[in-house]
Amino acid sequence: MNHLEPPVNLQIAMIDDHVLLRNGLAKIINEFKGFEVTLQANNGKEFIELISTRKKPDIVLLDVNMPVMNGYETAKWIHSHLPGTKMLVLSMLDADYVFIRMLRLGARGFMIKDSHPEQFYQALVQIRDQGYYMNESFSPRMAQRLKNDPGQTSSISPLDPPKLSDKELEFLKLACTEMTYREIADALGVSIRTVDSYRDVLFDKLGVSTRIGLVLYAIKNGIVMI
Repeated sequence: MNHLEPPVNLQIAMIDDHVLLRNGLAKIINEFKGFEVTLQANNGKEFIELISTRKKPDIVLLDVNMPVMNGYETAKWIHSHLPGTKMLVLSMLDADYVFIRMLRLGARGFMIKDSHPEQFYQALVQIRDQGYYMNESFSPRMAQRLKNDPGQTSSISPLDPPKLSDKELEFLKLACTEMTYREIADALGVSIRTVDSYRDVLFDKLGVSTRIGLVLYAIKNGIVMI
């Protein structure tokens, strides 16, 4: 008689110097089916020390502003040393430049810390099943386009990629930097109104609604490399 093996929980590591918040969120996550917090650290340096004697986590929930070794430095280390580990950024800051930089360092999505527990659950499920967390930065059309992750199978076929002009591609690559839209306009030698037009056209073509959506689309489709 065959006995089915019990499902294995995905191992979650949390790196955040706000201990009370971290412990509270860990308690919530441990109640989610299929997920378990197995490691907590106050900063990136402590995480690196702890992970040397532990099994590497499947997903890391990573704060940005931390003492000793911040989220940027930690994300860079994880991306280089733990390529199979996916990172979800946690922050109190809803700022494009923070998330653009973290996405370029290998993050797969971001959450505001005061999000509802159900949103955290959906984020973990999406990262587990699809490789990325697609939040309000994406329309349903974009979510469908990104449904297939390399190496995974899905019953949904990806949509044909939209055709982008050379100028739109140039703007998209610059949008993936930490430049402001005014600085992008200067770099392209066009007016800020023209840059706004490029942005709005790409929002429509790619099915996104924020600059973060543009960046994640570009990374996911190899337009910019991380």
